Amino acid sequence: MSSPDITGILETSKDLDRLRKELEEILQEINKLHKKLQSAPEVVEKPTDSSLSRLRTLYFQAKDVSDAECFQSFVSSVGCSAAFCTYSWATTKKDRYGTEQKKKRMKTDSDISRPSPSIRNQLEIAASLKGEQVAARVTLDDADKDEWFVVKVIHFDREAREFEVLDEEPGDDEEGGGQRKYKLPMSHIIPFPKRNDTSSVPDFPNGKQVLAVYPGTTALYKATVVNPHRKVISYLLEFDDDEEDGSLPRRVVPFHKVVALPEGHRQ
Repeated sequence: MSSPDITGILETSKDLDRLRKELEEILQEINKLHKKLQSAPEVVEKPTDSSLSRLRTLYFQAKDVSDAECFQSFVSSVGCSAAFCTYSWATTKKDRYGTEQKKKRMKTDSDISRPSPSIRNQLEIAASLKGEQVAARVTLDDADKDEWFVVKVIHFDREAREFEVLDEEPGDDEEGGGQRKYKLPMSHIIPFPKRNDTSSVPDFPNGKQVLAVYPGTTALYKATVVNPHRKVISYLLEFDDDEEDGSLPRRVVPFHKVVALPEGHRQ
């Protein structure tokens, strides 16, 4: 791997680490406010108290950072081994840094709402995907199963942190049978590796579960890598629930149509 490739991977890893640290700081501040409100709930009745407003701001900021972290994790998986989003804005974790205590300055509401350098970087990457084909989860978070399709990015709204995408080849069962547009959060989008840049091919080892475009369709399904040695051109995969005559056929899929399997994928 060339020096520029290594440098890019290291920078991406640093961005991901900064996002995780930023999310942890926000979650810790949310926990402090929760404890304050639990111990003295009457404080919110005071006209000068802004606890609920600040808590709401922190919730939105935590969601934005979490979405950016998920997006950055998928971007990282294109340039190095697969990485997965390990945080949820609604989930708190114990201090991962042992007994080390860090000094943190108090942030005003305006500080919280201003995008950090790491988030601005993710917004730039997201905006650069305009016109590109990406993998998109078009189902809601509470759906029984996840449905992923190849779509084209039409627009990225920086304020809403939202993609507008076009399903150029909807299935026969789609109403109207024409092209369909979706508006999706950053966490529902996974960029594909560049087809003209084999240096960005993820190193998926034998037995690794991935998300891949099923041959002849624009739908992505969970599959297992059975021959990682052909990765520069293609992967040899076994798709789940693809049984024929009592066995799973091995199918060849181009490397630019294979991405890391999202954590918690339901199929």
